[in-house]
Amino acid sequence: MTGTTLAVAGLVALPAPAQAAAGPSAYVANFHGDTVSVVDTATKTITDTITVGNSPVGVAIAPAAERAYVTNFDEATVSVINTGTDAVTATVPVGSNPLNVAVTPSGSRAYVANSGGTTVSVLDTATNTVSATIPVGQAPNGVAISPSGATAYVTNNNSDSVSVLDTATNTVSATVPVGSAPAGVAIDPTGTTAYVTNNNSDSVSVLDTATNTVSATIPVGGTPNSVTFAPSGSRAYVADRASGDVKVIDTATRAVTATVAVGDGPVRVEADPSGAAVYAANIEDDTVSVIAPGTNTVTDTIAGFTGPYGMAFTAAPPTTQADIAVNLTAKPNLGLLVPYVTYTLTSHNKGPATATSATVTATLPSGARATNLSPGCSASGTAVTCDYAPIAPNTSAQKSFRVPLHLLTLGPVKVTAARTASTPTDPTPTNDTASVTCTAVSIILVTCP
Repeated sequence: MTGTTLAVAGLVALPAPAQAAAGPSAYVANFHGDTVSVVDTATKTITDTITVGNSPVGVAIAPAAERAYVTNFDEATVSVINTGTDAVTATVPVGSNPLNVAVTPSGSRAYVANSGGTTVSVLDTATNTVSATIPVGQAPNGVAISPSGATAYVTNNNSDSVSVLDTATNTVSATVPVGSAPAGVAIDPTGTTAYVTNNNSDSVSVLDTATNTVSATIPVGGTPNSVTFAPSGSRAYVADRASGDVKVIDTATRAVTATVAVGDGPVRVEADPSGAAVYAANIEDDTVSVIAPGTNTVTDTIAGFTGPYGMAFTAAPPTTQADIAVNLTAKPNLGLLVPYVTYTLTSHNKGPATATSATVTATLPSGARATNLSPGCSASGTAVTCDYAPIAPNTSAQKSFRVPLHLLTLGPVKVTAARTASTPTDPTPTNDTASVTCTAVSIILVTCP
């Protein structure tokens, strides 16, 4: 990472407002903003905004929660987001008008419904490339994968059917007729039942996954667009865009038991993995409604979106974990008798727990030596090791050291910092390292980003 912040000797605590207990993060695609909003579900606030491709629609998060996959409808691509850094790490070309995406339980593949054609793209998540293209029905919309990962279900909006995919062979193993203009699909936690929303039939088709047949049809009214299950599987929630509400279905009786008024144009509904809330994305008033499952009432309305559409959740981190994010900056100090570069190591605790200890090690280029180390830091050869006192959640601490210019070789000079130890467990290794490269022009001149 780069920057020019002046180093401060010793440890400096940078406080932040007190935070609520950590919950899952929600990643919400902004169809009209070409961005993804990151929502802290504990505080119901937007904490980050990530630029992706044109007209993002669907979002899926890998089971280990380290990557999010976002379909860009008008760009025919999928953006891959590192959820540790909230940065786009890859953009993968897929088929026409990709709408929805689902990731296998193993996290090894992502299935993308290309609504502008008749195919599903299969992404190899290790290489971020399309490894297979599967012909399905016309205008595939929704996609869901069974808990075992063996089967994927794809709604074909213009064919009034669901394609059942064998994920081992990436072929269609069955085609199931459903209602008119099927859109959303979700599979219950047991994997025995799939619910399909039929846009033009005002209904939900219930699929028996053992026989690949429709076992029931539930009338819901309006224009059902999306469906999700509660983590317990006892309820299903259906977003009705035309009616501006969410229908609650008792999965035992297969009947609508409640109707919850939300915002304008709810196009997507998702239950957070903890079961504490259900979220509805309202594309026409730029809000997300938060529903309490116990009372079937809206308890919060989150604003600040631009055409919210698809969403997905990370898992809530255990409260015994502390995510240390490492940053490294460099600032030349010239015009002195002995010019030097000041390096600043920042450890930011993203929580949820206090980091009772943390150690960050900076590696210098060959021949370089560190001087003027902050308390708690020590140098051995080209390694600088800094130990940090406890760091509270959502605060940062800094350490610094200097490297005299005459000890640097001419040309690029790269210094890398890495978290080498911390307590309690760090759940996100992807943000544990940082580096900065300066350029030594002479023994008295160096430039840094």
